[in-house]
Amino acid sequence: MDKLMWVLGVLIFVVGLLFSIAWHELGHLSTAKLFGIRVPQYMVGFGRTIWSVKRGETEYGLKAIPFGGYIRMIGMFPPGADGRITKRSSSPWRSMIEDARAASYEELQPGDETRLFYTRKPWKRVIVMFAGPGMNLVLSLGLFLALFMGIGVQQAVPTVQEVSECVVPVSAKTDDCTQDAEKSPANLAGLRAGDTVLSFGGVQIHDYPQLQNLIRDSAGRQVDILVRHRGGEQQTLRADIKTNTLQAYDKDNNPIKGQTVTAGFLGITPATGVHHMTLVESADQMGSMARHSVESLTQLPGKIPGLWHAVVDGTPRDADSPIGMVGAARLGGDVFSMDLPATQRLAFSVQLLAGINLMLFLFNMLPLLPLDGGHIAGALWESLRRGFARLLRRPDPGPFDVARLMPLAYVVAGVFICFTGLVMAADIVNPVRIN
Repeated sequence: MDKLMWVLGVLIFVVGLLFSIAWHELGHLSTAKLFGIRVPQYMVGFGRTIWSVKRGETEYGLKAIPFGGYIRMIGMFPPGADGRITKRSSSPWRSMIEDARAASYEELQPGDETRLFYTRKPWKRVIVMFAGPGMNLVLSLGLFLALFMGIGVQQAVPTVQEVSECVVPVSAKTDDCTQDAEKSPANLAGLRAGDTVLSFGGVQIHDYPQLQNLIRDSAGRQVDILVRHRGGEQQTLRADIKTNTLQAYDKDNNPIKGQTVTAGFLGITPATGVHHMTLVESADQMGSMARHSVESLTQLPGKIPGLWHAVVDGTPRDADSPIGMVGAARLGGDVFSMDLPATQRLAFSVQLLAGINLMLFLFNMLPLLPLDGGHIAGALWESLRRGFARLLRRPDPGPFDVARLMPLAYVVAGVFICFTGLVMAADIVNPVRIN
C-alpha cells in the first residue's frame, strides 16, 4: 500500500508539473497569436514527440521528457545587416549566431513577412515573453491562496503538547535531565500537556509566535499565565522565566541554521493545528516566501560544493539544499506514503507545486538568454535605444539583434545544464528526506 501511495504522489506531482509547463507556454502562445505572430509549434516536453495534433497553423503536442516545453515563433531574430539569414562565416561563434538566426526562419512561408516576432513593437514582445513566467506567477498565487485560505496550514498553536522536565539548552533533549538539573519554569508552575495559554503577563495571546516572543523577552521575570485546561476550566499560574540558550529565528519566524540566542525559557513544546489564513495574512505570507525564494536563487552558486560532496562523498544534504524535478517528485511520493491525514498530503502537494511555479517565474525572469528574461531585456534595450535616437533626432537604429548574444546564451545554457545534472545526480544518489 505504501508503494502504491508513493507512486500516486509521484504521478500527482508529474501531472501538476506538466500542467505548469503547459500553462507557461499557453501564456506565450495566446499573446503571440493576439499580436499576429505565427506560431508553428506548441510543445510540452522535450525530445521525441509521443503525440501531436495540428489545429489551424499550429501543431500541439507532447514530448517524451516532461521537464520543459516551448513554442516556436517565426522570426525570433532580425536578419543580418545585409538582410540575409544564411551562414556567412566559418567562425564557430559566428556560426552560433547565424544558426540561431536561420532556425528562426526555417518554417517561413509566403505572407509571413508581416508576422515575424522581431517586427512587433518592443512592448508587444515584452508582453509575449513575460506572459509565460507571468502565468506561472498567477498559478503560484492561486495555489498559495487555495492552500492558505482553503486547505489551511499546519502551524504551532499556543496549546501545550509537552512540558520540559528541566532547563536544557537547544542542543540537548528535553528528557536529558540529571538529578541536580533545575526544573523548568513550566514544570514548576504546573503547566500540563493540553493546556492552552490565553494570556501571558497580561497580554492576550493570539498565536504561538507571539507567545514565543513574549517568553523570550521575559528572562528573569515572574509572569502570570492564564491557561485553559483540557476540561475547560481556566486558571492563572505563575512562572519564573529562566535564561537559556535557544534556537535563533529571523524576522519571519524561520529558524536560522547554526545560530543560537540567550533568551527567556519557559519549557513548553507547542502543539500544531490547522489555521485558515485571512487574505491579508495570505498576502503577507506570500510576500515572505517570495523574498526567501529570491534569496535562495541568489545563493544557488554557493550550494554547488555541497551538492558535489553529496554526490561524490555521500555527505548528508542540508535541508535547504537545491532540489530538481526528480527530487521534488520523490518528496511528493514520500509524503503520500506517510501515515498522514489526506488534507496534509494534499496541502504538501499544493505547496510543492506552488513553490515550483514561483521559482519558475523568478528563474525565467533572469535577464539572460535563452531565458524569457533575456528576450525581455533585449526588447527593453531596443526601446531605450530607439527612444534616445528620437530624442536626439538621429536615424532609427533598427531592431536590436538579440542573435548576437547567442554565444553567451550557449554558455549560460551549458552552465544551467551542468547544474541541473548535478542536482539530478544528488536527488538520485543522496536525496533530501522529510523528517
